[in-house]
Amino acid sequence: MRNITLDELEGFREALLDLCIHIDLNQFDAIDLCGTGGDGKDTFNISTLASFVTAGAGVNVAKHGNYGVSSGCGSSNVLEHLGIKFTNNENKLQESIDKSGICFLHAPLFHPAMKNVAPVRKELGLKTFFNILGPLVNPSNPNKQIVGVFNLELARTYNYFFQKTKKKYSIIYSLDGYDEISLTGETKIYNNQKEFILKPELLGLLPINANDIIGGNDVDSSAKIFMNILNNNATEQQKDVVCSNAAIAISTSKGISLTDAFNLARESIDSKNALQSFETLKKINQ
Repeated sequence: MRNITLDELEGFREALLDLCIHIDLNQFDAIDLCGTGGDGKDTFNISTLASFVTAGAGVNVAKHGNYGVSSGCGSSNVLEHLGIKFTNNENKLQESIDKSGICFLHAPLFHPAMKNVAPVRKELGLKTFFNILGPLVNPSNPNKQIVGVFNLELARTYNYFFQKTKKKYSIIYSLDGYDEISLTGETKIYNNQKEFILKPELLGLLPINANDIIGGNDVDSSAKIFMNILNNNATEQQKDVVCSNAAIAISTSKGISLTDAFNLARESIDSKNALQSFETLKKINQ
């Protein structure tokens, strides 16, 4: 599939936002962490876990997500399996973010115009324009965003797009093809101020093996990995990858160094604050 142009990106985004159900979360100054998917790497739910770690570190999150299309287990699959019920009720979403630091915006509930497209996307199981648009059509339209993308040309296109907005943002592309910080090599990052290469060593970490971040083969095993990380029972490599991605969100939101943000992310897991954010969200949305 060819890459989307900037004009197409802006046009499709505007059309989908015009048709979506909007949610007002402005008072919470939240950030969204969302990837395009489509990298074919079959990792566990890194950005979703990073969202709870970010919330546990005191940064409000309005997480936009969906069922897996080009992957076997998207954020909605694993959260639904773990007992979270989805809603587009504004009061309930505001209560969620107020009490747990995070709310989950299940895309199909906010984009009714997409319901006829969803079965076709699932049948194709391929990268589509809708993968690319997903991170840009959060119905709360947050002022802060972390976006992971599956190739470098798309990262540049996103950067051009965000430069024309007033959002605080970071765009992530691992140079070996992941749409998130994988720690398997170097990561290209674009933000409001600059573009740079992030090496694991800059966070005091060693590069890891791709097998260290493979996800579960099904939703049951994905959910097990998910809860092991929140309960601080996972491998160091799994926790480091999640904390690295959360660090980008914390740094972007708070304006602090990546090293300090990474330490806050680790503290979020070690203190069980990330787990508490998850359990509170689940209690509100059962």
